[in-house]
Amino acid sequence: MGSFGIGLSGDFQKGLDAAQRGDYNTALKEWTSLAEQGDAKAQFNLGIIYERGQGVLQDYKTAVKWYALSAEQGDALAQYNLGVIYDKGQGVLQDYKTAVKWYTLSAEQGYAKAQYNLGFMYHNGQGVLQDDKTAVKWYKLAAEQGFAKAQYNLGGMYALGQGVIEDKVYAHMWANILNANGYEDSKKIMDYLLEQGMTPSQIQEAQKLARECVKKNYK
Repeated sequence: MGSFGIGLSGDFQKGLDAAQRGDYNTALKEWTSLAEQGDAKAQFNLGIIYERGQGVLQDYKTAVKWYALSAEQGDALAQYNLGVIYDKGQGVLQDYKTAVKWYTLSAEQGYAKAQYNLGFMYHNGQGVLQDDKTAVKWYKLAAEQGFAKAQYNLGGMYALGQGVIEDKVYAHMWANILNANGYEDSKKIMDYLLEQGMTPSQIQEAQKLARECVKKNYK
């Protein structure tokens, strides 16, 4: 889940400095005061403290309270963390529909982890009607930010023709990128494509595209 946010106020910074040196009691005091005044970043950071049990007993219900207040103000990391909590059912009843709601709000702000998780929900029909085309859309956005799991799933969907027209070259391109970054599972995609009769010229084209894709920062 997300890490402590960055703020500008002196009190927020005092809390952040305290948390970074492990003084969670001071962080809790500073951030609670700000959070009660409606500071979204302080609310988010309190959510982290209660979720992890740092300086307090781990308390998912209180974490949800603070994450929700922050998420409702539009904080993308709070929206994502709240989505994960509902996805897993931590301190709340597991609720995929609510998880999708928060993942969507975070994903629309460009947060790659939320985009990947939302793609996964559409891919598997959790909290939404199963929709490979929409899964591809969100996987692609996360993949273009360099998120390896999204690149892997996107490559797999190109290989199988799920939500997109089957395209061995694009599937191999994403597998190439993953392989270059040490992602071992990429070989599963490559092996599958070879079994499906991918030609040497297609592999060469995919390798070229992979180099260009990396140069363009995955765009």
